[in-house]
Amino acid sequence: MTATAKPTHLEGGTELDAFVDDHDVALVECYTRGCSKCQAMEPVLGNVARATGIPIGLVNPGDDIELLERLEISSVPTLLLYEDGTEIARRAEGFIGGDVVVDFLEEHVPAAVDHA
Repeated sequence: MTATAKPTHLEGGTELDAFVDDHDVALVECYTRGCSKCQAMEPVLGNVARATGIPIGLVNPGDDIELLERLEISSVPTLLLYEDGTEIARRAEGFIGGDVVVDFLEEHVPAAVDHA
């Protein structure tokens, strides 16, 4: 499993589906433009990607009502954790720190977290 140091920006549902399908485990942040908490999460998620080796994607479902409904997003930022293409967990609590995100990953996909 190869992760980049920076989260991958995904344009819509098709790119989201491809990203999730390309990785055994993937974390996706749903955000909207103008959301300061969402913007603050991006560098945190970059650090998490480097620390854990888990690929992280960022998608803005705000412009895509079908995607918004499909993902059942009611607030942002929302973190969606996927394993083998299926959502297995989510967090929608606003801004959270890197340690909390890592704990979330270790709780749900401990074998996938690379403590390099």
